[in-house]
Amino acid sequence: MTGGDVMAVVIAIIAEVAAGFLVAIESAVSRTSAARAQELADDDVRGAASLLVVVSDPARYITTVLFVRIVLSVLAVVIAASLIMARIESRGWAVVTATAVIAIANFILLGVAPRTLGRQHFAGLAVSTAGFVRVLGALLYPLTKFLVLVGNAITPGKGFSEGPFASEAEIRAQLARAGESAVIPLAEQRMLESVFELGDTICREIMVPRTAMVYIERDKRLDQALSLGLRSGFTRIPVIGENLDDVVGTVNIKDVMNALQGDPAAVQEGVEHVMRAPLLVPDTKRADDMLRRFQATSSHMAILVDEYGGTAGLVTMEDIVEEIVGEIADEYDSGEIAEVTPLGDGGYRVSARLPVDELADLIAADLSADEVHVDTVAGVLARRLGLVPIPGSTIDIGAYRLTAESAEGRRNRIATVLVEPLPPGGGDDAATRGAG
Repeated sequence: MTGGDVMAVVIAIIAEVAAGFLVAIESAVSRTSAARAQELADDDVRGAASLLVVVSDPARYITTVLFVRIVLSVLAVVIAASLIMARIESRGWAVVTATAVIAIANFILLGVAPRTLGRQHFAGLAVSTAGFVRVLGALLYPLTKFLVLVGNAITPGKGFSEGPFASEAEIRAQLARAGESAVIPLAEQRMLESVFELGDTICREIMVPRTAMVYIERDKRLDQALSLGLRSGFTRIPVIGENLDDVVGTVNIKDVMNALQGDPAAVQEGVEHVMRAPLLVPDTKRADDMLRRFQATSSHMAILVDEYGGTAGLVTMEDIVEEIVGEIADEYDSGEIAEVTPLGDGGYRVSARLPVDELADLIAADLSADEVHVDTVAGVLARRLGLVPIPGSTIDIGAYRLTAESAEGRRNRIATVLVEPLPPGGGDDAATRGAG
């Protein structure tokens, strides 16, 4: 073996080891979360500031590391193949030998060993090499960005602007395989999938629409606000001015109770004295961005505004959390509710979801005008009240009085309605749902 061959072998070994080192860095950076990087920065760990930059834009730096790793591994492969081919006369055996040697070396040095090290010591390796990765990104990102654009141009379909490496689709596929093989429970798999879908969900899809909003006028008193909060079950209620498109604030029932406890005479004061400025956001805001906004502002409710500046609805932090973990039931949820329960005094307790035509048959009343617009008893209450029904809301239909009773679920929708015969002479249609 000549001196030139020895030098070529040394270069190939160095290139292969360096490529393996880059594989370990890629694995470590991919495994390091932004939260972990922030913890290291808070502890003043050297290199943590650079690591924060890297994990804030992982595609940029992982693409660069991948490019350098490919260059080094190709260099090692070319040198190894040329040395083997030069020493075996039979072209066929030379190809077989070179393929076997290079495949085994790459599997061990680029596949198993560095990825294992990267996963075992991801935090330490990521923080100690973050500065080096930043330098690579600064020097080579323009080149890798251009190559990604070229690759997208020659690839059918829509490409990825930052490259397809460690894409969300790949992670979702791994998650699906983990669920199928029972590596993680099905419930956890669905929860993790919901986290991904959160970024594709806009607030308009999960909001409480304006027609279902419970609100209070700005000229109402504190005792009326407290009564509305207790009856509706909501602790945060929008405050409106001239109409529902004029949301001037939000009132927290805890603030109302604090004001009344400190000064009983404050019962006659208006809600304006304790209301807070409303959080107004467009109804097209993404749910994950909205969750971060809630965290940053220490808010739990936002008013959604449509493209014309009107109130589209409202969204709460709980609405977004339910998108991840599923519907949250509380201790007041009663489970299955019978559609009609006779009470023995000529009255009934009916489900709020009872169809309108069945209610009409039950009380022998003509509800054809209601059937055109709504489908259920709850809909009849809302239509005739002109407001969202809450426990205690009443309407009179013919010889019967309908009273909204219990509420269920986190949004406190009416669950049951009490249908009672009116006393003689009380048959005029009427509707009431006051704030106090």
